[in-house]
Amino acid sequence: MVLPPHGEGRAGDLAIQQALEAAWPADLSPAEERLLRMRGTSLLRADATGVGRSAWPEVFGDRNGALAPAFAAARFRVQAVIARRSGPADRAVVHLVWAGADRGGTFTDGRITDLHFIRTSVTKGVSTWSPQPRL
Repeated sequence: MVLPPHGEGRAGDLAIQQALEAAWPADLSPAEERLLRMRGTSLLRADATGVGRSAWPEVFGDRNGALAPAFAAARFRVQAVIARRSGPADRAVVHLVWAGADRGGTFTDGRITDLHFIRTSVTKGVSTWSPQPRL
């Protein structure tokens, strides 16, 4: 599969998503992958843009308002995202490819972030996944 050139915009996002899925076969249930993809996307958006940091007190704590966002919320988008196991069954990684404009206005696509999660509980068949600190 050929990846789109940098700067292709939204038109290239599907090809990136398909390349990720082909390179790294699914190993989580569809429901768990969906949940982790949503949580990973939400956490990355909060980290990069500041939008939604209050939903992540275990990550941002008291720094919620004190930490200036590095990217403009209006010029941020996730191009592709997958969630896969990372070692034991209670650990997962959310792999995100994203684009954004920094505070200086420089727009870059194809940025890559891996966010690690651990399953902290299962209630009525629904897992709770908590983010792990970045190393």
